[in-house]
Amino acid sequence: MSEHFEHIVVGGGISGLGLAHYAARRGVPTLVLEAQARVGGCLHSPTFPGCGDFWVEAGGHTGFNSYGHLLDILGELGMMEQLTPKAKVSYALWRGGQRQRILSALHPFELLWSLPRLFTARARKASLSVRDFYGPGLGAKNYRDLFRPAFSAVICQPADDFPAELLFRRKPRRKEVLRAFTLPGGLAEIPLALARQPGVEVRTGQGLVAVHWDGEDFRLLLADGGELLARTLSLATPPDVAARLLGPLTDDTTPAGPPVLSRDGRAAIAGIGMSEVETLVLCVPTAALGHLQPTAGLIAVDDAFNAMVARDYLADPRYRGFSFHFRPGELDAEAQMDRACAALGIAPQQVAGFHQVHNRLPALRVGHGERVARLDAALAGTRLGITGNWFQGVSIEDCLTRSQEEGARLFS
Repeated sequence: MSEHFEHIVVGGGISGLGLAHYAARRGVPTLVLEAQARVGGCLHSPTFPGCGDFWVEAGGHTGFNSYGHLLDILGELGMMEQLTPKAKVSYALWRGGQRQRILSALHPFELLWSLPRLFTARARKASLSVRDFYGPGLGAKNYRDLFRPAFSAVICQPADDFPAELLFRRKPRRKEVLRAFTLPGGLAEIPLALARQPGVEVRTGQGLVAVHWDGEDFRLLLADGGELLARTLSLATPPDVAARLLGPLTDDTTPAGPPVLSRDGRAAIAGIGMSEVETLVLCVPTAALGHLQPTAGLIAVDDAFNAMVARDYLADPRYRGFSFHFRPGELDAEAQMDRACAALGIAPQQVAGFHQVHNRLPALRVGHGERVARLDAALAGTRLGITGNWFQGVSIEDCLTRSQEEGARLFS
């Protein structure tokens, strides 16, 4: 006999766990299904065999005092006192196999000449890509030599065609909170705490094959042959996965009645592309890096990696940590290690531990807001929720903003 649940969330990243939190706070018990062996998705703070409790962020790196929904959740979970300040360290450029100062790539006279165009283009920002908005407004050489690499480092993918309005979204700041923070065990503490809260059950290693609608409930078919029923279903998966799972729910020929989601709603999701990120996470003995001053990381110009982010904001006497976010398919694992070690000025034999991590991020394009509007119109009045990092942006707060909105729509 199939288990029946009031609410099932598919996907145990910050978006899915956030939606489960909002449902549980409204008295709706929620089951979260995660295909991987751990929760958190892109919030991942792995440790290394033989290196004790030393961790390095493999995905999201920072919490900010502008993350209002995240701070509200941390307060409700009793975690505000655990916020840990990040020391101020600076980024550098990595170009031509050398470390350079950020300002060395700036063309100041071109910037002064171009800046007025940035202000006059604000009214059209929603219809422009990052390249079309910032290129003329910052100057062609400035965009090529500095800002394009910097923007690509922020979103871990080529920035040219990304919507300008979604690159940086202003959010109100809570001035009584640390401007930038982490947690003692890394940001992965957040999804772990969400998974442990009352009213939320999490099952990992739960692959989902298909979702059907039987006229009253959603019927979920699992990879292990099991079946679950849900009165309300929420998908917190990448858009390509969501589009695949929603196929049977948009089939006009289903014998169980009208489709749950219109074909136009599914088509809005199916048109969203994905960007793959290959991340190499390194743990290096501090003694091996005496030549390297504390750093926030590297912004790579015309290299196989978009950025390196260091853990030097939280000093440790034993080790230093680094995450290199490589573009997919350009280097194999051995070549990635060689390139990362060259950037750090060490030999591969000096690395104490490493992880290869694969993340997937949405490749959003101009007109994305119209896609979301079409999807939301299709979801109105249904018991189907959809959240993720592909609605308002890819930050932690963007994910939670969408999850809060869907929680209010489904369970208010």
